[in-house]
Amino acid sequence: MNNNDIADSIAETAGVTKADARKIVDAVFTAIGDAAARGDEISLNGFGKFKVKDSPEREGRNPATGEAMTIKASKKLSFSPAKAIKDKLNG
Repeated sequence: MNNNDIADSIAETAGVTKADARKIVDAVFTAIGDAAARGDEISLNGFGKFKVKDSPEREGRNPATGEAMTIKASKKLSFSPAKAIKDKLNG
């Protein structure tokens, strides 16, 4: 499923145009991305939580040469599904 599929589903369910639904989908994902960039936790009731986690600098290996290299510290976005979603996944 992609953004267009989500917009189509919203348009059908909410009785709005596909163009308006696409604007809504884009706005939601922009808001989630902006909040994540600030380091905020995003909690969507009944769906789950997105959290920003720090990944520390670490040593790794270049798979082509086997040479040791440093992998820079970075931020990762993790997702924890809500119980309702876990239940849907596991029947």
